[in-house]
Amino acid sequence: MQIQEVFRIYGDDLKRVEEHMEMYLRSEVHLIPEIIHHLIGSGGKRFRPLLLLATSALCGYRGDKRFPLSAIIEFIHTATLLHDDVIDQAETRRGKISANNIWGNAASVLVGDFLYSKSFKLMTEHGNLAIIKLLSTTTNTMAEGEVLQLVKCGDTNITEKDYLSIIEKKTATLISAACAVGGILGNTENTRIEALTRFGIRLGSAFQITDDTLDYVAEEDEFGKAIGKDLEEGKITLPLIRTLKKCTSEERNLIKTAIEKREREGQIIAEIISLIDNYDGINYALNKAKMYIDEGKVFLESFEDCEEKKSLIAISDYIIERRT
Repeated sequence: MQIQEVFRIYGDDLKRVEEHMEMYLRSEVHLIPEIIHHLIGSGGKRFRPLLLLATSALCGYRGDKRFPLSAIIEFIHTATLLHDDVIDQAETRRGKISANNIWGNAASVLVGDFLYSKSFKLMTEHGNLAIIKLLSTTTNTMAEGEVLQLVKCGDTNITEKDYLSIIEKKTATLISAACAVGGILGNTENTRIEALTRFGIRLGSAFQITDDTLDYVAEEDEFGKAIGKDLEEGKITLPLIRTLKKCTSEERNLIKTAIEKREREGQIIAEIISLIDNYDGINYALNKAKMYIDEGKVFLESFEDCEEKKSLIAISDYIIERRT
């Protein structure tokens, strides 16, 4: 099964998720939906809601609670994007001018807060205690990941272990929660919910590693942000961590100087990308992502073979193959 088939299978359900998102975004304060629509309407694939829909179907649940809970997951994700762009002083997001560059940092932060608070309000209406506990813990862990990334920003001594901890907290935990919520909705046994949780952690870690790798190799018009943007923002990701570990002291100083100066010059970025290529940083990162995907698939073995399981495997494979 290919990813296009997965989107075809869940196309109608994803439309229902979009309808619920639209309904929940209504506000007398017109700036709130204006900013959110700018972001959620700019090309996101609804990857996290798709996982919730697929895992809940895998566990035998096809009721209406899937839709508000999928909207909640996407709202939490969108809130983090709004906050991220303020922290990173980002100029673009998904190929468009970032919200903070149009409406300012204060508006972006406050609308992100609105999405968080809206999410928890909706949880009390559509979730149960297990889901509320899970998503409360998840958002707290994500905030820890954001702070840890901030602490390690520009630190050329960052270790691979540090990096993997950041991406697990910042990205993988929400993807894992989306998978676990599907199991909770299906009222499946705890061992299966745990399997979906662990599947999601591996999937989410692989997703972020490939996203960070695309920052160095993707076509800019497809990827939606300038190539080398993470480097410019002082984010040291796995391809560069591998390079820093293997390169000469002279090459290390070049990288360190560029990061400290938040280098924007294309020639310097090109030199660093060349070093990453020379020290096999891209392949190293992608192989790590593939390892996570392979580990994640193992956690699906306890589920019977079916269309839903094939969909989750197709989503897993797509993460490694994607170029956007």
